[in-house]
Amino acid sequence: MTLLAVSPCVDVERLQVRSIPVCCPSATLAVWSSAWLHGAAASDDALDALLTWGEAHEVVAADTATADSFDVPVTGAVPATPARLLAALRRLGGTDARLVLPVPGDPRGLGGGGAFTDAALRAGEAVVFVGLGYGVVPQAIAEGLMRWTVLATSADATPEYVSLAEAEHGLTDAIRDSAGALQALDVASERPGVREELSARLRATPRAQWPDGTPGRALRVLQRAEEVAAILALAHADQPGGALSASAASRRADALRPLTDAVRMARCAAVNEAVRVLAGAAG
Repeated sequence: MTLLAVSPCVDVERLQVRSIPVCCPSATLAVWSSAWLHGAAASDDALDALLTWGEAHEVVAADTATADSFDVPVTGAVPATPARLLAALRRLGGTDARLVLPVPGDPRGLGGGGAFTDAALRAGEAVVFVGLGYGVVPQAIAEGLMRWTVLATSADATPEYVSLAEAEHGLTDAIRDSAGALQALDVASERPGVREELSARLRATPRAQWPDGTPGRALRVLQRAEEVAAILALAHADQPGGALSASAASRRADALRPLTDAVRMARCAAVNEAVRVLAGAAG
């Protein structure tokens, strides 16, 4: 038995929206800012949702031109609040926020190179405001303090659309393929306490309230992606696990890579589908 065989099954239909894990700060901002822009959420609720990621949030611009457009200070000056960011998005005609989770070698959704691409790759996450030519990148700069930096994006910074069905099938296929490969490598076959470790990791995952009307299927895909992400974290923490050689450890890393990619795709698809549905319901 591999780690992939111990994932708990959660009935999302019986969970409240506040109990579903959220993968990163950018996911929270993408969903709640879009919901607010379309009148599907109150500004206080949108701002409160960010508190999952820190007691204080500040907003700065990467350059003077962006600072002028968003009416927020440049980096190094006294920062603005997220409320000013929301106000700027509405004033500029923002309607669509998308989550991107780039990694080196896969910068999809960021467009070409530049400061935004570099910052998003360093953070591993960002929000793209489609049609505005801007995005934001979060950074935890101190305990309880999150900084959001607004940057200009390239003209082609538009995350591709991936349907929930495609993402869900991709995650299922990656789980099956990786499980077979890891079982052949005898990874963590007799690891004691693995179920307890997995449950502890899932309990420690940040949980933020999602807007009313968030589609249940998107929440289900998010829940499954977080379960698999917790398993991946255990697998990496266990290195070299049951693999008895460096070559076997390398093969295990190769076996896990498609699963990591599938988790990223599932997270983005679920969050961006929630954005789409909430915008449509409000409209």
